[in-house]
Amino acid sequence: MPTSSASTTDSAKTANGGGVQSLERAFDLLERMADAGGEVGLSELSASSGLPLPTIHRLMRTLVACGYVRQQPNRRYALGPRLIRLGESASRLLGTWARPYLARLVEETGETANMALLDGDEIVYVAQVPSKHSMRMFTEVGRRVLPHSTGVGKALLAGFPDDEVRALLARTGMPAATDKTITTPEGFLAALGDVRRLGYAVDDNEQEIGVRCLAVPVPDSPTTAAISISGPAGRVTEAATERIVPALQQVATELSAALASSGTV
Repeated sequence: MPTSSASTTDSAKTANGGGVQSLERAFDLLERMADAGGEVGLSELSASSGLPLPTIHRLMRTLVACGYVRQQPNRRYALGPRLIRLGESASRLLGTWARPYLARLVEETGETANMALLDGDEIVYVAQVPSKHSMRMFTEVGRRVLPHSTGVGKALLAGFPDDEVRALLARTGMPAATDKTITTPEGFLAALGDVRRLGYAVDDNEQEIGVRCLAVPVPDSPTTAAISISGPAGRVTEAATERIVPALQQVATELSAALASSGTV
């Protein structure tokens, strides 16, 4: 009878880093599907991944059987519903894990601190630590907003190519939340240029009158994430910005390092 080492198949082969190769390939395919908008054909996956069609077909069959991928009537493959539960649970845990970093921001800036992710075409808030001031900003965790009217939306989209940003804005539209909201693609792309140049984003009464928000991306995050502080415009002034932005950038850098280290075993 052959030993387990002698009967090793592709599904159990280890990759260079010591992981299981078929698992690495399956997750790579899921990420490629997400990058392609959630629906792809086998030939597209083969072209982008470099894997042969029989290997991709075998992996996709397994993912379909597990509910992580579904096959469309047109024979293309789409991300499956079981991923929603995983994503929601991961977002909640990420928010809980990030709270100590946000709490430090509150201590250093005096204002409410938030963490947000880009989920599809929307911004979703996954964590918040409120300011200790009696007058403070509050955003419900789990709330979804369009990115064009928020500081975190600008911080997140500043890392995307302009053509991808235009496509997103075409899908979502650019409704005005206040009379300060940017409502044209050209205006929003100009604002993203400012974010890239300055290293931080500003929501100046654009989501809610009387509220200012400063935001920075979390660099090299495995999922597109940003942190921000928000408060009354009378407190989050231009002068306060010079003090708050370095604190935001420092915490974002520490968050990035912690995310990187948490992925090692």
